[in-house]
Amino acid sequence: MSLVKSIKSRQKQKFFPVISELKIRSKKAGDLLRGRDPIRVVKEMEKCPVAGISVVTEPVHFGGSMDLLKKVSSSVSVPILHKDFIRDKIQIKESKKAGADAVLIIASILNKKEIEELAYAAKSYEIEILLEIHSEDDLKKIEDIEFDLLGINNRDIKVLETDDAGVEVTERLIKLCPKDCPIVSESSISSLDDVEKVKKAGADAVLIGTAVMMAEDIKKFLNSLILVGWDGESKDMRNN
Repeated sequence: MSLVKSIKSRQKQKFFPVISELKIRSKKAGDLLRGRDPIRVVKEMEKCPVAGISVVTEPVHFGGSMDLLKKVSSSVSVPILHKDFIRDKIQIKESKKAGADAVLIIASILNKKEIEELAYAAKSYEIEILLEIHSEDDLKKIEDIEFDLLGINNRDIKVLETDDAGVEVTERLIKLCPKDCPIVSESSISSLDDVEKVKKAGADAVLIGTAVMMAEDIKKFLNSLILVGWDGESKDMRNN
C-alpha cells in the first residue's frame, strides 16, 4: 500500500489526512498504552478514515519493537509508517520485511551522505520515505535528495521530544520548504486548533501520536480532527 496515495485519497474525499500513531510510552508522558492491547488500539484507529497508522518501534525510550510492527501491519488494512532511529540500510530492509509501507528518515540525526544512502536503499526496497526535518540546517541537508513526503517535527527528537515547542515550528519552516512537496506536520498536535493552524500554514497532513494515545475516546478524537476537512488541491508528489 502507498501512504502517499492514501493521503491523496483522503484529500479527494474532503477529509484532512491524519496519520494516527501507536506509541507505547514516551519520556514526557510516560505509559501511553495503559494496559491496553495494542492491536485493539490500532483497530480502533482504523475505524476512522485515517490516512495511515504509524508504529514506533524504538524499544529503550518508546517501548516499541519490530515484532509490534509485524503484528500491526498484519492486523490492519491501511498504510503503515515505521518510525525509529533509522541509521542503516539493514533497518530499511527489515522495515519492508515487517510489512511497513513507509519509513521515517530523520535528517537531524544524520549527515547528508547518510540520508542519501538511506533514501537510495528505500527506493531499492520499494518503500516510501517520510523525510523529517526540525530546522533550517536540516533543510540544507536534504537538498537534491528524492523522497515521497516531507515531515516537519515540531519537537526536537534529539532530546526525545521533551521540549515544549508547538506548531509554530511548522508555521515557520513550511515557508522555506519546497512548494510542490506534500508536508506532514508532526508532534505537538493535540487539538482542532492545532490542526487548523497547520492546515492554514500549508500542511497537507498531520501525524498524531501522544494525543491520540491519551484520548479518552480514540475514534471520537480522530474523527474530530479528520473532519476539519480538506478544501485545497493535492500537491504533485516529487517522485510521481
